[in-house]
Amino acid sequence: MTHGGAGSRVIIRNARVFDGRGDSATAGQDILIEGTRIAAVSDSPIGDAPGQDTVEIDCGGRFLMPGMSDAHVHLMGNANSYLDFVMGATGLLFANTISEARRMLHRGFTTVRDMGGDTAPVKTVIDRGDFEGPRIYPSQAMISQTSGHGDFAFVYETPHAFGGGESRTDSIGFTRTADGVERVLTAVREQLRKGASQIKLTIGGGAASMYDPLYTLQFTPDEMRAAVDAAADYGTYVATHVYTVPGIKRAIEAGVRSIEHGHLADESTIALIGEKEIWLSMQPFAEDDHHYPDPDRAENNKQICHGTEDVYNWAKKHGVKVAFGTDLLLEPQSAARQSVMASRMGEFYSNAEALRMLTSGNAELFEMSGEQNPYGAAKLGVIAPDAWADLLVVEGDPLQDMSVIADPDQNLTLIMKDGNVVKNTL
Repeated sequence: MTHGGAGSRVIIRNARVFDGRGDSATAGQDILIEGTRIAAVSDSPIGDAPGQDTVEIDCGGRFLMPGMSDAHVHLMGNANSYLDFVMGATGLLFANTISEARRMLHRGFTTVRDMGGDTAPVKTVIDRGDFEGPRIYPSQAMISQTSGHGDFAFVYETPHAFGGGESRTDSIGFTRTADGVERVLTAVREQLRKGASQIKLTIGGGAASMYDPLYTLQFTPDEMRAAVDAAADYGTYVATHVYTVPGIKRAIEAGVRSIEHGHLADESTIALIGEKEIWLSMQPFAEDDHHYPDPDRAENNKQICHGTEDVYNWAKKHGVKVAFGTDLLLEPQSAARQSVMASRMGEFYSNAEALRMLTSGNAELFEMSGEQNPYGAAKLGVIAPDAWADLLVVEGDPLQDMSVIADPDQNLTLIMKDGNVVKNTL
């Protein structure tokens, strides 16, 4: 990184600014950055400060927007394959995660909500400035029942509750298997102790699962309510991996505040999510985003993907608060599809709506972590005074053509995070 950071002063001149909240971009604006935050946004030129060094960057009229965010990543899962998890050295798993964090930042994602993995230590070294990467809202281990979506133990292994050892993914903090109210409470509190900003439960089947069909219901209502209560005691919330109508309804009844996925819902269930003012953290899945050689998993993936368009349409109809996420997992070679998936939101929403979702919209969900919000000292996802200085300059206009963000190497000419210039090819 160059420039910026604590005590610095940067002026970005002649930008066409999309502020993360509106429908259009305003030309001819200057942005003053002091330290890690935006100090001013002005229609007239901002002057130098006597006695203080100022770095100036001329945008030449290019499009400027807040840094993008992803509400459902698995940094550790993005960076490592299944074989890496079961056979690789633990140190290499974390090294791969740190490397992927840097690549994610260079794709223009300055903030992410991690939905499963021991990423609080990675967050620490990034926040300290030792490594490049996005701001991270960690969930820590995704909590699963035995034989649930997050149970990666082998069939022949005795469950931990019966005296067996931890599974490999439990031992490295990627998952935590817990059965019964008492163990679920302990699992939630364990993640909060490790630095979770919100809690992730897996309460239904999925395409990447080892054992559970899509239709399964996971965790009893009492177990789920225990997790919700434990999270609420820390001022935060529970998000749940779930696709089906019965699973979503059980989650709503338990007090869950964010439904992750939901691709197999029907219209009445999506309407209920909107009525209860619960977040729907969706992913614009296409079948080739994931590759499953196993026929059953491939069929599950097909079912999930075919629900995408209907759910987005129902969510718009019923005013549901929708977040953008990717959920790429266990295929490091596909991690860069994050940019393609972000651009794909223009197929379901207007370009302005999609950009708002990628910036200020996701930020609203992140802020729901309340007292556990690690970045609550300033606003995220907007270009405004006293917001974090996270911004992108784009070659092209995503309000007219969302495909420009699908090629960050070519089209992101400036990336700034925390007042630091990560990339500048202007």
